[in-house]
Amino acid sequence: MKSIFLCIPILCLVSNTVLGQDTRPVQTKIQNGIIEGFHDPETNLHQYFGIPFAQPPVGELRWKAPQPERDWTGVKETKVFGPAPVQANVFGDMKFRSQEQSEDCLYLNVWAPANSEAEKLPVLVYFYGGGFVAGDASEPRYDGATMAQKGMVVVTTNYRLNIFGFFAHPELSKEAPYSASGNYGLLDQTAALEWVQENIAAFGGDPNRVTIAGESAGSISVSAQMASPLSRHLISGAIGESGAAIHPTMAPVPLEEAEKIGQAFAKKINAGSLSALRAMDTEEIFEFYKNSQSFGFSSVIDNYFFPKSLPEIFQAGEQAQVPLLLGWNSAEIPGYAFTQGPYSEENYLKKLKEAYPENFAEALELYPADSEKQIELSATDLASDQFIAYSTWKWFDLHRKNSQQPVYRYLYSKIRPPLVDKNKETGLAGGTVEREENTPPRPEPVGAPHAAEIEYFMGNLDRIEVFAWTEEDYKVSEIIQQYLANFIKTGNPNGPNLPQWPPAEAADASPPVMILDVESRSVEAKQDERYLFLDRHFGKRK
Repeated sequence: MKSIFLCIPILCLVSNTVLGQDTRPVQTKIQNGIIEGFHDPETNLHQYFGIPFAQPPVGELRWKAPQPERDWTGVKETKVFGPAPVQANVFGDMKFRSQEQSEDCLYLNVWAPANSEAEKLPVLVYFYGGGFVAGDASEPRYDGATMAQKGMVVVTTNYRLNIFGFFAHPELSKEAPYSASGNYGLLDQTAALEWVQENIAAFGGDPNRVTIAGESAGSISVSAQMASPLSRHLISGAIGESGAAIHPTMAPVPLEEAEKIGQAFAKKINAGSLSALRAMDTEEIFEFYKNSQSFGFSSVIDNYFFPKSLPEIFQAGEQAQVPLLLGWNSAEIPGYAFTQGPYSEENYLKKLKEAYPENFAEALELYPADSEKQIELSATDLASDQFIAYSTWKWFDLHRKNSQQPVYRYLYSKIRPPLVDKNKETGLAGGTVEREENTPPRPEPVGAPHAAEIEYFMGNLDRIEVFAWTEEDYKVSEIIQQYLANFIKTGNPNGPNLPQWPPAEAADASPPVMILDVESRSVEAKQDERYLFLDRHFGKRK
């Protein structure tokens, strides 16, 4: 089978640029052999990029659970990021430091404080977002150096995406020892967590103090790893940024349904058997996938990774019983994602009646239409809630009511500063686009959009050069990093010189929410009636 390297220029930054002239090689022994990374004197960190944690999932290993990496002799250089998973240029805010894309993508990266090998430092494992169709662990906004400097070992890991990561088919289920298919991307994440358990002590990390975190699909992954019997024993804490595997946000579907979707895809491309599908080279099958105009394939209730839906697992108290810190952003997506037109009273009420015909009056009370500006705010709230805020709230509510562990909730509200280049504007899916002549400017933001918090949370504002960051932005970022570092170290975000962040108790009618902004503060929840309404609307569907 021919491999493919799909390097999309807009996405790729040469990873060799991470090596400065003053770096020196460092080596460590892990279970498979000796690896050589480099010491960065500016950060005083040892950094290892592109460490293989499983065999390349190519050839007969395409669409199989990740297989243990083979041992090697000699020294394996791990100084540049491994290939990114195969994907299209879906989201404009993604910039990769990988040099190519390949099905051979199961690599992870480690940032560790120098001379920490004998210590037992807490560990942060971060999963990237991208809707399970895009993303890569080399993205600058996920860089682990700043958080590692706060006294922890940081790991970012790749996992398979789109058709390579979530394709289910009856023949695949038949050949698998666990009689199911799909979920390969999630199984890759679990394999990375198992690698951490076996190897992180070599970098000074404590395998008993592993916190997982992620944004969007990465946050959905965190909720999934908490729920899965394969991984829930591998973690000691969890951080979720916008998203959970709960309807209507990318919830797993029954295996039979996923297999039918896979069969239909195979029939459409005239692949009559599994062997025919595996015989296709990467480029051929990925072109078929792109031309199918499918956004992606769902994760699967496979009685293996997911024995049942996430709400059912949490309601039974079968999830990882660990501290949880989670939240979402104040304006995840624009209001016109709901109105599909102007913010006029006529259009808004029409769309609201279509969405909630039996509960229109209650919906209007919760998402009012008193003025055009109020309609914009209400539409933004409703679009964001339906998109990702409700599912994250449900995850929050399930864990606080079915766990004895503390749960901390936030609402990220910091509005980004203007772009450096005044001839550009922010794109709908992130990134920037050229401002067309005579095009009216976009409306002023009413809150923080989806993914805006990542570089603040990970301390990477200086790596994102398109925004005119101010001292205020760096202040917000530093406060958030301190909260996260405290949580990763102790399971509690609170610490000296920080506004108090109380946990939410199971019986709280108005559980506290931490507003993360220029002046961060804890307030009683004033929006939970919206989520209780949506909870009733979505009913018992998991």
